Amino acid sequence: MPKHLISIVGATAIGKTALSIQLANHFKTEIISCDSRQFFKEMTIGTAVPSAEELNAAKHHFIQHISIFDTYNVGQFEKDAIAKLDTLFQQYDVVVMVGGSGLYVDAVLKGLDNFPKVDPQIRASLNKQLEIDGIASLQNRLKELDPEYYTRVALGNPHRLIRALEICIGSGKPYSSFLKAEKIHRNFTALKIGLTASRPVIYDRINQRVDIMMQEGLLEEAKALYPHKSLNALKTVGYRELFEFLDGNCTLDFAVSEIKKNTRRFAKRQGTWFRKDEATHWFHYQDRIETIVEEIEKRLV
Repeated sequence: MPKHLISIVGATAIGKTALSIQLANHFKTEIISCDSRQFFKEMTIGTAVPSAEELNAAKHHFIQHISIFDTYNVGQFEKDAIAKLDTLFQQYDVVVMVGGSGLYVDAVLKGLDNFPKVDPQIRASLNKQLEIDGIASLQNRLKELDPEYYTRVALGNPHRLIRALEICIGSGKPYSSFLKAEKIHRNFTALKIGLTASRPVIYDRINQRVDIMMQEGLLEEAKALYPHKSLNALKTVGYRELFEFLDGNCTLDFAVSEIKKNTRRFAKRQGTWFRKDEATHWFHYQDRIETIVEEIEKRLV
């Protein structure tokens, strides 16, 4: 039998976790998570890690499997995920993958581009530039060094800007020149399923989720992590805004409103990223599971 990976994508808070469990149960299989925020065992509430009940409903992989103190990147995840899929496909014909981290989804489905090694001091210098001059200085520098990638990158994401700039500076070539056009061969066929809703609905669901996170103790979680706020893993929406509150730079109400605003912006970037793939089959977030399963099974050939 051919092997199929059902990849579920979509904006944060749209219902991907619930659908992944329903599909895993229907196909009697397991779930690969590619939500890079949910990898870290110390970050639970702010990353909307599946509940104990959800984790028990279907076997999950790559949920809170590393520490915020570990060094881990998309390249390592690609290797780990492909190795796990090779194992799972020995037992199952279908595996489910779910997560809103577009780069990590693409790493599994398409492979990563090959970039040259660059001096780590370049990244350190760029991080210092971000700290002193702000994100706009990085945006302007990227526009100058690689205008093509400037039009494609999420300009509000400092990690992506710094990654592109360190390649530009270290290699003397545009970051975009290293982006490959050819597709890597995988030992499975990917079927990409997207969940969607109107923007007001997505934004309302995000606002509700943030309120629930605060009720469940997100502030206390942020307080526990505050001594380590300089770690890359914690430069994440939901934590960095509360660190600003803990630093005395804003009120708690303002911090919460910023979490909602920045999460909405993140969801908008997710939509832009995932919409680029014309092979994605989109469903309304309220579509019946039977409808989605029927469409999937038509394509499992």
